[in-house]
Amino acid sequence: MLLRAAFAALLLCLSACARAEDAQPASPAAQAAAALPFDYWLLSLSWSPQYCRDHVGDPQCLRPYAFVVHGLWPQNEVGYPKDCGRSDLVSQKWLKRMLPIMPSAKLIQHEWRKHGVCSTMSMDEYFMTVERSYRNIAIPLIYQEPKEYINTTAEEIQRNFLAVNPGLTADRIALQCSGRFLKEVRVCYDKNFQFRSCGSDIEDRCRDQITLRSTR
Repeated sequence: MLLRAAFAALLLCLSACARAEDAQPASPAAQAAAALPFDYWLLSLSWSPQYCRDHVGDPQCLRPYAFVVHGLWPQNEVGYPKDCGRSDLVSQKWLKRMLPIMPSAKLIQHEWRKHGVCSTMSMDEYFMTVERSYRNIAIPLIYQEPKEYINTTAEEIQRNFLAVNPGLTADRIALQCSGRFLKEVRVCYDKNFQFRSCGSDIEDRCRDQITLRSTR
């Protein structure tokens, strides 16, 4: 009887300890993320050769970029906040630091004014988050510096991204095209930068057959 009582007491203790662990408060970083006034992040990667097809002379087009950051946007399950009132200029520090991945000072300023301020983050916090989002996505080797046009399919592009990004699934990525040419790849993250399903208004907008312009 004593042995049974001791065993029962041990089980109760283990159960209580497990509940105590489950009840541990979230980390300060997780609490801060949860408090952000939107539902998730959308990272938009622009295929620079396509952008430059229609923007000859843009500073971005002076170098043979492949995928670059168009923007990191706070999103709601449907729709998104924009133009949230503040109009401070992006500092020279951040313009210089962001140019390797977001190669246009005009674009950096626009994205901060239209989307970044809606995150309620400081300028430093927001642009560090943009950098984090870009580091968090692996670009398939075939799309890193193509010297020739790539004729492919929407399914193959998605499959290639999924293959090098564990946790990324088809409902967490969306392709955008201009006619038959790839324009953007969009990836959805939760506020702790784990891949998550995109909102119902984020859709593929490409034909089955897609062409990527070369970086030449």
